[in-house]
Amino acid sequence: MASNVTTYKNLTPAPDLDQKTLNKMAWRSCFLQASFNYERMQAAGWLYGILPGLEKIHTDKDDLAASMTHNMEFFNIHPFLVTFAMGICLSLEQKKADIPTIRAVRVSLMGPLGGIGDALFWMTLVPILAGITSQMAIAGNIAGPIVFLLIFNIIQFAIRFGLMNWSYKMGTQAIDALMDNMKAFTRAASILGVFVVGCLTVTMGGTQIALTIPNGSSESYVAHTATVSNDEVSKFEVISKSDDGTTTAGMVDAEGNPLATTDADGNAVTAGAVDLGNGMSEVTYMEMVETPVTVDFASILDSICPKLIPLALVMLLYYLFAKHNFTPMKGIVLMLVLGIVGGFFGIWA
Repeated sequence: MASNVTTYKNLTPAPDLDQKTLNKMAWRSCFLQASFNYERMQAAGWLYGILPGLEKIHTDKDDLAASMTHNMEFFNIHPFLVTFAMGICLSLEQKKADIPTIRAVRVSLMGPLGGIGDALFWMTLVPILAGITSQMAIAGNIAGPIVFLLIFNIIQFAIRFGLMNWSYKMGTQAIDALMDNMKAFTRAASILGVFVVGCLTVTMGGTQIALTIPNGSSESYVAHTATVSNDEVSKFEVISKSDDGTTTAGMVDAEGNPLATTDADGNAVTAGAVDLGNGMSEVTYMEMVETPVTVDFASILDSICPKLIPLALVMLLYYLFAKHNFTPMKGIVLMLVLGIVGGFFGIWA
């Protein structure tokens, strides 16, 4: 329940908070969602985070109680950018601004920081890092998950501590700086996020249609080698013929003609037979092989647009999310069902 107190009893501005207190609150911000609930969302974690600063600012117990009460109201913000709101609200608390003003500033920061945080972290940083390090992990490199956690946490902790100090020193001026650049920054981060999603679709998308259609057959000659006596060489000139007279196996060339020619003295010899000098010859003969020909839909689609099926699945999810209010969980279930059904019927390669 909201407090009815609108002003503090002691209106004398408090001394500046020391660096140790600011760092302590930045560390505590990691527990913002530790007491998350659907009534007040992150309110308990928010109060836990800024409590060291409130205790330094409000030496009067009644003022501290009033401050803690209004800071326990509904609160929901991006967890990695929460210190930006902490610094501004603590600056107002230090100046003993009236409670409705502090409450209004706190509420007004929730939406913009949520949008910026999502664009910066979930749509940009995480996809890029995960895309790079997951490839390392797939290749068997144990450093993949370690590099991901290391880089991700270095960035998010640098932002936590940096925003804590900067927003506290800037006070309400930080809000103006945020609003002046928020639209351009959010748009740039969103474009980069979409670009990364497209890259991941190409590199990670492996879905392909396993559909082929029979399209006749092709004929070709395959070479075989045999060692036979010199008397049997002539048998290999034409081993077999088809009903229409075409040689299907024998010492023939690519056009099916017998491999007979003459040597330098004009004597007839058989090309493809090598006399080994011991009454034996090594014979090379050709056999016509018929190979079925099929139309492969996967290769046709790849010639039109590589990774067309993964792209189509991504666009389907985008359509469902944008036009039919699909939740991520519904999208995951849909892809799972499509994968199982398609795999069962042999649709996917």
